Amino acid sequence: MRCTGIILAAGQGKRMNSKIQKQFLQLREYPVLYYSLKAFQDCPWMDEIILVTGQEEIAYCQEEFVNKYGFDKVKNIIAGGKERYHSVQNGLAACEKTDYVFIHDGARPFVNQEILDRGLSCVKQWDACVAGMPSKDTVKIVDNEGIVCSTPDRNRVWNIQTPQVFSYSLVANAYIQALQGDCTMITDDAMVVEKYGEHPVKVYEGAYKNIKITTPEDLPVAELFLLEDSSETS
Repeated sequence: MRCTGIILAAGQGKRMNSKIQKQFLQLREYPVLYYSLKAFQDCPWMDEIILVTGQEEIAYCQEEFVNKYGFDKVKNIIAGGKERYHSVQNGLAACEKTDYVFIHDGARPFVNQEILDRGLSCVKQWDACVAGMPSKDTVKIVDNEGIVCSTPDRNRVWNIQTPQVFSYSLVANAYIQALQGDCTMITDDAMVVEKYGEHPVKVYEGAYKNIKITTPEDLPVAELFLLEDSSETS
């Protein structure tokens, strides 16, 4: 069994309102990207990491992350594409003889060993699974004018996270098919497998702390989480 982590760090982070890409922003002692790279690096059964970033950031990531922190499981740093799904496809193409791929947003710094272990157990059984947590809020479906059309049962609504974990052959073939058509509505990897792989996707438990750094308001929340974690281990 061989496992590969594909960590996506090519986003521009326009909603962050910063000249610095969100994955490179400082989060206490380290950049945001450091934390997810370290989680994958420290995972005992993770064999390799493919880091996907902007073409102009490849040398920076090699020096400031791989070399500086000794992340020797990072076997390849490659350029992403125009959209997220292009970056994922580039990452999948860079994998070599792997069984399972863990596709993770580099702007989610709170992935941990427990989440990765649950993902591995789930993918062995289902071949396609995604981290998520039950929604704490009531969700409304609205029309183009913002008028409520329906209210889904909250017990069946989950907020989806990453890692999203798949049998390599399943997700690679689904992406090949997807990119031959219209991908504009694709927002995560599960959608590709659901539609083009015609395969059910199982949701496994992530963590409410497993947030994505997307807007400026997320940074102080992430810093509080780090303070809690450090106090628990001290």
